[in-house]
Amino acid sequence: MIGIIDYGMGNLRSVQKAFEYLGYEAFISDDPARILQADKVILPGVGAFCDAIETLRARKMDEAIFQVVKENKPLLGICLGMQLMFEKSYENGSYTGLGLLPGEIVRLPETEKIPQIGWNSLNIKQRSPLFDGLGEEPYVYFVHSYYLETTAPVVSATCFYGKEIAVAAQQNNIFALQFHPEKSGDVGLHILNQFGRI
Repeated sequence: MIGIIDYGMGNLRSVQKAFEYLGYEAFISDDPARILQADKVILPGVGAFCDAIETLRARKMDEAIFQVVKENKPLLGICLGMQLMFEKSYENGSYTGLGLLPGEIVRLPETEKIPQIGWNSLNIKQRSPLFDGLGEEPYVYFVHSYYLETTAPVVSATCFYGKEIAVAAQQNNIFALQFHPEKSGDVGLHILNQFGRI
């Protein structure tokens, strides 16, 4: 059973529908105790980092996320959910993230149109169970103004947007995607199915 965290920010129903289409049971909940009952957990998100991290902490959902990681359950962050997993964000200030993975969230290159909206190809950097079976240069859908910078060996995929930027990361049971797999057609469904099979 897949639990999708509801903290008032995110395209929750589309993520749930994608998993249901693939044959997985998925539920949406804002109750930390209910989320802890799931076998796998999704941290989605659309919006501002500062509001999201504040809401997660106010609802004690951060504690549930830490417990999910401690119990070695697969955890997937999508878009803003990915960014929240890292140590710090510089979106409209400086804010401390969940610190599950090493790295910082910074603004996209000013030489490019911000936000990045639309399709871009993935350059897979390291083997990931999420990407097994994908063809060469799979295309996925993005909507974001900030991205991950890290020197840690956690980056599993990049794309080119003014320069090479990290758009996927993983470490142990933690997976993070800057793009929206639920909006990325067959490629996105394949990635979500791979997560469901972990």
